[in-house]
This record gives sequence, structure tokens and C-alpha cells, in this order.
Amino acid sequence: MEYILQLSVLLFSVIVHEVAHGFVAYKRGDDTAKVMGRLTLNPIAHIDIFGSIILPLLLMIVHAPIFGWAKPVPVNSYKLNNPQTDMIWVSLAGCFANFLLAIIAGFFMFLIRNFASADMSMFISLYSILKIVLVINIILPLLNLIPIPPLDGSRVFVYLLPRELAIKYMKIEPYGFLIIFALLSTGILWSIISPVAYFLISVLS
Repeated sequence: MEYILQLSVLLFSVIVHEVAHGFVAYKRGDDTAKVMGRLTLNPIAHIDIFGSIILPLLLMIVHAPIFGWAKPVPVNSYKLNNPQTDMIWVSLAGCFANFLLAIIAGFFMFLIRNFASADMSMFISLYSILKIVLVINIILPLLNLIPIPPLDGSRVFVYLLPRELAIKYMKIEPYGFLIIFALLSTGILWSIISPVAYFLISVLS
């Protein structure tokens, strides 16, 4: 049951992540995501069978940090008002949205701890759900900020590099998910982000 809850929270979180990308792109002049019906929280429009379901389940089975993705929201950088800087904000928007969800979850956890009656089981269950929301929405953006294509961190990094270096750098994108999965399965990626993750989780919870 807990795995189903974690998977549900992860699915919601990656959808919010992708919608945030599309929303910021729309505000900066690109209506591609809106025209394609991707500015919605309806999971049908966003589910990626492998990234949203199969991979998270596999990671749960091996007790690795939960990670996943939804279908990327399409962004046409040529439609943006200022492609160079706007793409950085579009790339970071998903991570900002996840951190905001974590902050909101932490705030309600604070309210429950300090104002809810101790004998109210409903609030105890809600507190557990909020803790899952907080943890996933800390880990998810931290993983996404790693500069390995096609993670969001790489989208920011590539716009900061000289053009020739950026072109060479993005050539590793076809192998990006293999690299990410290898780093996750060996625990290397988790060892990199875990100090920051534990710190943020402890502060917000």
C-alpha cells in the first residue's frame, strides 16, 4: 500500500514538474505546450510508461531512491521572447515547482504537529502522506539538477557553455539515461545528493 502511495505521489510530482516547464514557456512566449494540451494535471496527457511507472517500481523493489519522469513537455525555444535566458528559466521551472510542493507539505506538517489533536488518526495518516510528498519533492528536483542530459541541470548547463562545447556536451544525451541508471543503481548519484537532501528534509519537516 505504501508503495502505491509513493508511486501516486511521484506521478503527481513529475506531472507538476512538466506542467511548470510548459507554463513558464507559455508565459515567455511559447504556446507549444498549451496548443498540444499539455498544460493540464490530467495524468493521461503526461504518463511515460517506463519513466512514470516501470522505473519507479524497479527502484522501489531494489530499495533505491525513487526517481522517474513524465513525457517531456514540448518547448520551442525559437518562440521564446529571449531564447538564451528564457530556456534557463523554463528548465528550472520544474525543479522550483517541486521545491514549492515540498515547502507546502512541510508547512502543513508543521500545522498538524502543533495544532492537531494527538488522538485524531486522520491527521496522523495525513502527516504520513505529507512526509512522502516532502521527501519526493526534495529528491526529485535534486536529481533533476544533476547536469547529465537530458536532466534539467544539463539544459541550464548547456546554455552557459560556449556553443562548440555545448554541441559536444549534448552528444552524450542518447546515453544519458543509461548513465543515470548506472549511477543510481551503484548508489553514486545518491551519495552526491543525499547530504543536501537530508538537510532540506530535516529543515522542512
